[in-house]
Amino acid sequence: MHAEYFAGIGKYDFGGIAIPIKDARRSIGFSLMRFAIDDIPNTLFLVEPDGTVNYNNIETFSSSDYAFLFSMAQILKDNDNVTISVGGNAKIIHRNIGKFAKSWGFGLDAGLSIASDQWKLAAVVRDATTTFNAWSFSFSEREKEVLYMTNNDIPEKSYELTAPRLILGGSYRFDFSQDLSLLTEASFETTFDGQRNTLISTSAFSIDPRAGMEFNYKDLFYLRGGISNFQRGLKDGDTTNLQKAWIFQPAMGAGFKINNVGIDYAFTNLANQSSPLYTHIISLNIELRKKEN
Repeated sequence: MHAEYFAGIGKYDFGGIAIPIKDARRSIGFSLMRFAIDDIPNTLFLVEPDGTVNYNNIETFSSSDYAFLFSMAQILKDNDNVTISVGGNAKIIHRNIGKFAKSWGFGLDAGLSIASDQWKLAAVVRDATTTFNAWSFSFSEREKEVLYMTNNDIPEKSYELTAPRLILGGSYRFDFSQDLSLLTEASFETTFDGQRNTLISTSAFSIDPRAGMEFNYKDLFYLRGGISNFQRGLKDGDTTNLQKAWIFQPAMGAGFKINNVGIDYAFTNLANQSSPLYTHIISLNIELRKKEN
């Protein structure tokens, strides 16, 4: 998969493979992903010691995040119209900011899924062991001198911790006829690293809910809608009374699928109601299948 954000400023790439083993009751997977912003101007030496501006001194660098995941999933039960599965990821994370900073990290995820033909319940613990990243920095003596003269801190080795979060979710499919169905879903992301600006917020935990639905006609045409990112903020255009209200992030879309080719469209607000940042997302999906005998 390749996706670009903000007219190509941010780029996301993903590749993965899953292999069924042990009579298809167990699977292992390998994934590699990269999210980066390339060609960032480095203006550290833009101004010469005599105060003149020299644009020839501008170089570019990339800020990129890499993740390599090893995954395993196992079917525990598959009878009585109910399937119970467990799985997990072991992930290695590498972050790189030009030649100035690098980090390496490690983390674990775990998940549980219980599903029937019409409903599904799932629980995921991300960064279950707290994902750890160790940063190292590298600056030349000339770079350190410029940073010091411009009142910038010169960073030293540091550590970054990503706290665990619990995600609970469920879905249910309503079959109105052989051709028409409605899939509904809701999830609740719970964090434990301090009080956040979410719909449910306490000193012990914060819960961020999300909900969505999809109409399906003959597995051919789809109509979708969703809502997420509830926050307490100022009302749109309120600069005097400063009255706070609940704001959220809506999304809607549609798609169709013919044989092994699918095209999806989404219209969403990447920010929220108080500071909208609307965007159109168009996706092309091609499934590569073996021919059936």
